[in-house]
Amino acid sequence: MPKILGESLAEHRSQVRAKVFDAMRTLLYTRGFDAITLSGVASAAGVGRTAIYNHFPDRESLLVAFVEHETSQYVTRLREALAAVDDPVEALAVFVRMQLRVLAGRHTPPGAKLNALLSPEAYQRMAEHVDPITAELRSILESGVSSGQMVAEDVDVLVTMITASLASREVVDAGAELEDTIETAVRFVLRGVGVRVA
Repeated sequence: MPKILGESLAEHRSQVRAKVFDAMRTLLYTRGFDAITLSGVASAAGVGRTAIYNHFPDRESLLVAFVEHETSQYVTRLREALAAVDDPVEALAVFVRMQLRVLAGRHTPPGAKLNALLSPEAYQRMAEHVDPITAELRSILESGVSSGQMVAEDVDVLVTMITASLASREVVDAGAELEDTIETAVRFVLRGVGVRVA
């Protein structure tokens, strides 16, 4: 009989998922999604193959669950960081920095490639987890426009433009020092919404 982690079945399941997600994170960084197998993740996590199949029937469901987990944790960190800032201009700078730092550490394939690897339903589930992040950006921009610190443009268009400009790995893979690149991007986005930047 397999060893139970923790003091209850629920705690055991939580600990197995945590170990699997840690392994998944490492394997995405070192190999990329194309090379990942469930048995490889199970081995890297130190859990049995049967255990991983009890949680995830295939690698697609594992990737979706992993992205849901990572995004949920990121949204919590983002909201905490934004709650500490009153000024919408500074909030937008915080948002840009956090988005680019996450992008710099993400090693799943970019959207179009990932879309080709996953079923439309799985891709849609992953895409839906971006909604809270987009809502935070929209709130920042609405606050900046209403305070007169940002241009009075269509916020939905601004959200789309900013999201698109921050979504390309080419930004963080440009070859320059990452922090310098991020600060350049912050200034670019702030200028794009009408903030005078030195």
